[in-house]
Amino acid sequence: MKQLITRIWQRWLARRLPPNTEITLSHRSIFILPSGFGLIWLALVLLLFLFGTNYQNNLVIGLSILLLSLFNTCILYSYNNLAGLHLRASMPPEVYAGETITFPIQINSNHSSYHINLGYPNNHSYTLKQVGIDEVQALVPFEHGIRGLVTPGRLKIESFYPLGLCRTWSHVDLAITHLVYAKPIEAPLQLEATLDHLREQPPTVAGQHVAGIDEFKGLKPHVLGESLKQVAWKQWAQGRGMLSKEFEQPQGKPVWLILRPNPKQLETQLSQLSWQVNKLSQLEQHFGLWLHLPTGENIILSPAVGNSHRIACQKALALYPLNPQHPQAGAPPHSATANPPFYGNEFVEKHRQLTQSGSK
Repeated sequence: MKQLITRIWQRWLARRLPPNTEITLSHRSIFILPSGFGLIWLALVLLLFLFGTNYQNNLVIGLSILLLSLFNTCILYSYNNLAGLHLRASMPPEVYAGETITFPIQINSNHSSYHINLGYPNNHSYTLKQVGIDEVQALVPFEHGIRGLVTPGRLKIESFYPLGLCRTWSHVDLAITHLVYAKPIEAPLQLEATLDHLREQPPTVAGQHVAGIDEFKGLKPHVLGESLKQVAWKQWAQGRGMLSKEFEQPQGKPVWLILRPNPKQLETQLSQLSWQVNKLSQLEQHFGLWLHLPTGENIILSPAVGNSHRIACQKALALYPLNPQHPQAGAPPHSATANPPFYGNEFVEKHRQLTQSGSK
């Protein structure tokens, strides 16, 4: 019964407050009810009114009416405190499984608003003492221990301003989706040349870049005596000074990080690969990533170097299908902790989309 009511409530909210990256609160999105203290206040008002009418005491009756009018005024101030509040979602920072995700929410209002709490279900809230015309940032925490795509759900904005008699709140969906990388676990580097284990060169040498002429690396200050063919004449014409083009080439055969999944140790394997990807990127080594899927297909990231390649590899590891026996493998898509598994072509297509556009 409780689940049925929750589904009906969520469907109603989805119609009334559809997902959007920017939302301004208005009468359609603000809800007000008496707080616990407010209910006691109303009970006191009723008790005073009954006492005054029973004993024909105009002073007590007047006091009850005064307290009731004060409660009514608090309703108006409570609504005005949230009305006009503008919320905008920002890109969360990079995060790994087991870490607390911090969702940056940019907030401003066309007037002064006070004591506003923001939080996701079953998580700690973030309190803003005052919000004005100037935009401020709220860092809303979200606990999540599973790799993969995370949708935190609806953000609750709540306030008991000004006297705590009324609870004013709203549930907004800022259409936030973030990718949580696999938790890095330190492990020995296990690089392979093509599909054979390296025997000719140690893994700390193979795949490194050395000076060469194959790939453009960047620009460096020109040194007297260097060939004029290396000079970046376009940048010189732009007034950026005399710079030289620097090239590099990979040393030895291309090397790979290869995942041969073991269902009993899959998460450990992915975590170790996550650490190895970061380590190799830190060492500026040229490497590729080869993932065997449970369906017999493969996803292959060609050998490359740089931060963009590191992020692409981490995305591939984060999106790798969960073990069917994993407690989160069957989580419903609308769940705040859902990590929907992607299999075969679906996994490859999802990785391609995120590589091109990035997570929202």
